[in-house]
Amino acid sequence: MSEPDSDTPAASPSPARARLPLIGALGRLLLLLLAIGLAGVACGGIALALAYRNLPDLGALTDYRPKLPMRVFSAEGTLLGEFGDERRQFVAFGDIPRVMKEAVLAIEDARFYEHGGVDYRGVLRAALENLRDAHSQGASTITMQVARNFYLSTEKTLTRKLYEVLLALDIERHMSKEQILEVYMNQIYLGQRAYGFAAASEIYFGKPLKDLTIAEAAMLAGLPKAPSAYNPIANPRRAATRQQYIIDRMLDNGFINAEQHAQAKAQVLKLRRPTDMPVHAEYVAETARQLIYSQYGPDAYTRGLHVYTTIRAADQSAAYRALRKGLMDYERRQVYRGPEAFVDLPADPKAVDARVAEALGERPDNDELRAAVVLEASPKKVVAALQSGDLVTVTGDGLRPVTSGLSSKAEPKVQIRRGAVVRIIKNAKGDWTMTQLPEVEGAFVSMDPRTGALVALVGGFDWGKNKFNHVTQAWRQPGSSFKPFIYSAALEKGFTPSTVVNDGPLFFDAGSTGSQPWEPKNYDGTFDGPIPLRRALAKSKNMVSIRVLQSIGVGYARDWVTRFGFDRERHDPYLTMALGAGSVTPLQMVTAYGVFANGGHRMTPLLVSKVTDDRGKLLFQAPARELTESSRAIDARNAFLMSSLLQEVTRSGTAARAQATLKRSDIYGKTGTTNDSMDAWFAGYQPTLAAVVWIGYDTPRKLGDRETGGGLSLPVWIEYMASALQGVPVAELQPPEGVVNIGNEWYFEEFGPGAGVGTLRTEEEDQRAVPQAPSDDERRSILDLFKR
Repeated sequence: MSEPDSDTPAASPSPARARLPLIGALGRLLLLLLAIGLAGVACGGIALALAYRNLPDLGALTDYRPKLPMRVFSAEGTLLGEFGDERRQFVAFGDIPRVMKEAVLAIEDARFYEHGGVDYRGVLRAALENLRDAHSQGASTITMQVARNFYLSTEKTLTRKLYEVLLALDIERHMSKEQILEVYMNQIYLGQRAYGFAAASEIYFGKPLKDLTIAEAAMLAGLPKAPSAYNPIANPRRAATRQQYIIDRMLDNGFINAEQHAQAKAQVLKLRRPTDMPVHAEYVAETARQLIYSQYGPDAYTRGLHVYTTIRAADQSAAYRALRKGLMDYERRQVYRGPEAFVDLPADPKAVDARVAEALGERPDNDELRAAVVLEASPKKVVAALQSGDLVTVTGDGLRPVTSGLSSKAEPKVQIRRGAVVRIIKNAKGDWTMTQLPEVEGAFVSMDPRTGALVALVGGFDWGKNKFNHVTQAWRQPGSSFKPFIYSAALEKGFTPSTVVNDGPLFFDAGSTGSQPWEPKNYDGTFDGPIPLRRALAKSKNMVSIRVLQSIGVGYARDWVTRFGFDRERHDPYLTMALGAGSVTPLQMVTAYGVFANGGHRMTPLLVSKVTDDRGKLLFQAPARELTESSRAIDARNAFLMSSLLQEVTRSGTAARAQATLKRSDIYGKTGTTNDSMDAWFAGYQPTLAAVVWIGYDTPRKLGDRETGGGLSLPVWIEYMASALQGVPVAELQPPEGVVNIGNEWYFEEFGPGAGVGTLRTEEEDQRAVPQAPSDDERRSILDLFKR
């Protein structure tokens, strides 16, 4: 068969034959893709193998030991303060309330108990949602969140997500669901420095986790996604929207029924303000912190120490309120210094509310002392807006403290006008009164004199404004409140409550004072002539105290006062010591007065009673304290006679208001006002409770010509004692051995009438009037010291 001619066209290939090269090419492509896929799988497998090998050790989870702050408690267990970068309370899984667990599961991981660490159904759902919506939706389970929070960064990369998945699977292999959820609910950050739901419950609602309602639990459950965005304090509307959604999810998942759902949706939540405290004891907490830090160092802030103080919560609250009231009452008598600031308010009424909120955000309320922006002002009426948006109208007596600021002639910086930032407070009747933040400061401290246990301690008007603790750090002149310690020294020298001393004028040259000539005066400017010591102390006669000190000797008295805990070097050896010209702290004063209260024993102040770890293991226990001879500072007879004299002060003297108001006879104490009224004191006690009040300016200046310890500090002391002594039976002090009552007056047996110092006379007067002392040496000593 011949070949076809070259110019004859070739026959067309059949369709099947034409497809063969194409199929071959596709086959090769598929083979190539398969090879690439297999290589990818192999690489992925290698990557997974390497990733598994590089997974971190799970010891931090399986042996979970969270950083726990130091927590300071009252004697009854009321939280007073906590210290640490992370505010957290560890709660075991079984103690986490069911409603809190279900609220979290409803929004974070409803299928938590069904998946093995990764919810593939959730991943698919999130992927579909992300195709519909540009905003990405996560699919992290609770286990994955635990993995991320403990071991990974927050960057959104494929590698980080791969490790998150692998870690979640590994965690599920090594831990039970209960353990995982326990870690999550104790570790997760929830804003306001709160870590874990127990801490968040205290911070946002001021209540323990076990007491949360469904609505409150739903609010907290909304925080893990974005603590700042859903913070109910900073973003209440956004937080409320998410809370309502979570309540719906709880119904959808069968965690609550329709009735519970409706109740939860309707509940109005009461959030705890950042300044709200169950008990204001910031100075107490800080003092305890310093004590514990000195023992444990930085570890004190992470190991969950529970520090129990001797402070009684009710007494602390009473002291805090009493001191603030006393300082605010004083402030109302001062010249109005003007508004704290001025803000421009927009003309549009709808925009005013936002501007007020912004302005007051920089000047928040100071507890009961509310901040407000004036919207309308005239001499007869002021209308102001609070940060809450509520309007307050002040009229009548409520405007009296700021009368000068409402005058049309007032200086611009003092004038109260639209836009002025002012302070208002409710009076005893519940009516609003305009006032100002006080510049004056104060201190209050009370102690059980039988043990030295501190019962209440308030170091100033406001911790946020001034962290200087005036109870422990303020060295001030005690004024006449120091006189009892001079009298106590005199009792040992033969003086008695009936010893007569001349309340007459005195003058001293510079040589006898150590500085400059001195002509002391009595507070009222009058002289009563010869009077007994009992009456002289009751009326706080300066001339008598000076003469007594001059008689017994400054050196002797200076040594004597150290028995009460005073520093010798802070009381210069001059006659001015008789009027309290030295330096003391309120803590020293309450310790010293406690010596009289307990029959002559000096008890070192005690604040921390015990320390435990977070699981209750005892780490420190203060030893039990008792009155023993080793603690004795002065004779029991001396303490008894001094109490008798101090009882007269509160019955008929400068502090007579005390017994009259409290209506009990077992009240003892002394007022104190320093030169030029720079310090006002009252120090006193009932046999089971000693307390001291000080009021003054940080930079000493006159409180006012008419301001005294009896007018300023005594009312604070009375208000506190009225609360602290409720239910405490009257306890009159019993005379110890060695004292006698003659003619309705108490004496040491050896210094009775005719034996002790009957009348203190000058050298020019009849020396035969000088009474006999029990020994020749003592008689000569007293005789030599009788100087005018």
